[in-house]
Amino acid sequence: MLPERLKTLRLEAKLTQNEIAKKLQISKMTYSYWENGKRNPKNVQQIADFFNVSTDYLLGNTDIKSKNLETDLNKTLDTVKSFDGKPITDSDRETIREILKRRQREREQKENK
Repeated sequence: MLPERLKTLRLEAKLTQNEIAKKLQISKMTYSYWENGKRNPKNVQQIADFFNVSTDYLLGNTDIKSKNLETDLNKTLDTVKSFDGKPITDSDRETIREILKRRQREREQKENK
């Protein structure tokens, strides 16, 4: 998943592999290896920061690109209470997260049509 995400983000940014390599202070070959899945980067956070996405997005754990959206979702879920006023369970938290992620994907697909 990481190689595909790197290539997509690079193309969206209209940058060459060489341009990104220079900005990340690595060799073009190293970046090319990442994009081709031959090697994995040591510092995924640095790449996520460069593209302004979450590490979860880069690694394929979520389809939500925005770091802010992911952060907002976590903050919101931290404050959610169940109907009886008690904190929600981890299981409920994950269910809500998956529903919201699915809804976000649906919105993105609709926008891309």
